[in-house]
Amino acid sequence: MFGSAFRLPVLAAGAFAVGTSAYVVAGVLPAISAELGVSIAAAGQLTTAFALVYAVGAPVLATVLGRWERRQVLIAALAVAALGNALSAVAPTYPLLIGGRLLTALGAAAFTPAATHAATLLSPPERQGRAVAAVFTGITLSLVVGVPAGTLLGGAFGYRGVFTVVAGLCVVGAVGVRLLLPRVPPPAPVSLRARFAVAADPAVLTMLGILVLGLLSVLSVYTYIAPLLATSAGISGPLLSLVLVAYGVGGLIGNDVGGRLTDRFGSRRPLIGALPVFTVVLATLPFTITTPLGAAAALFMLGAGFVVSSPIQTRLIELAPASSSLVLSLSASAIYLGAGLSGVVGGLVVDLFGVPALPPIAALLSLGSLGLLALALRQEPARPSDT
Repeated sequence: MFGSAFRLPVLAAGAFAVGTSAYVVAGVLPAISAELGVSIAAAGQLTTAFALVYAVGAPVLATVLGRWERRQVLIAALAVAALGNALSAVAPTYPLLIGGRLLTALGAAAFTPAATHAATLLSPPERQGRAVAAVFTGITLSLVVGVPAGTLLGGAFGYRGVFTVVAGLCVVGAVGVRLLLPRVPPPAPVSLRARFAVAADPAVLTMLGILVLGLLSVLSVYTYIAPLLATSAGISGPLLSLVLVAYGVGGLIGNDVGGRLTDRFGSRRPLIGALPVFTVVLATLPFTITTPLGAAAALFMLGAGFVVSSPIQTRLIELAPASSSLVLSLSASAIYLGAGLSGVVGGLVVDLFGVPALPPIAALLSLGSLGLLALALRQEPARPSDT
């Protein structure tokens, strides 16, 4: 109705809405803990519940809804996500809040693969890579912008107000899809067995493992960033929101630089260069986040770790060019699996050793991703784009 220029932005906006639904809990954990009378670790499991349902639900729903026209899937998915966020906003008890998170996760799990498929079909062949990147940019923005904004809103309106705003974003996204996207035919039917067959490739499996461990390392810290900064530097309230903005800026810059480096040098070199730096940033957090300025600088560098996003996605497509849509679906599941495990691992660390133990444990997990990268480099020869 309004021309093709709005198609990718509206898909990115929808991805931003469902992604914010996933990550916004990180900035309002203390408020949820206080109001519902649960521990910080228990509140962190809201992230776990969302992410694990997404990780399992994405390939399942992609198969169940495989014959639906894509625009219908997108609208329905955003409507379900809006309903889940609304339930989260009014839930009087922790179990009902968990239920709202699970419902939201189902909507998000249906949205992202459908949005990625629609983006590729609505773009010419020479721009399909950038079309997929546009959807993932919405997801990245949800983490690096949505969470700080949610933290700021939480201080003014409480966590229930934050969930209400996110529900509104999902509704706006659904309306935008209805008005700005044409009808998009469904993909050719693909069975669950075929979707997971790609993961039997050891090189693909190793890259997915790098993705899971990398996200697990950073999000096990970021999920509990509010209590961590309160403990280390007395940072809370509006100052916390400002510090988290530094993380967002770092993420946006890192994501952009990662794409440029991948275009210029291929996917291997950025990974080899970035993962060791990222590990050092995590290991030194206990020493760098003791002041507001130091915390802002450290979180900027932590956010800049998104420089690895484009190389990993590109590498996965290179490993399975004939099954790119399938491997990207598994990649999306791996992203949320890492996020889900971060709540479990972070919660265990907090319960057993306290919040200050999170950074060194995260650094060890990041070392694991480095080990998997070394394994991946031995499993396969360099590709033309790497030379």
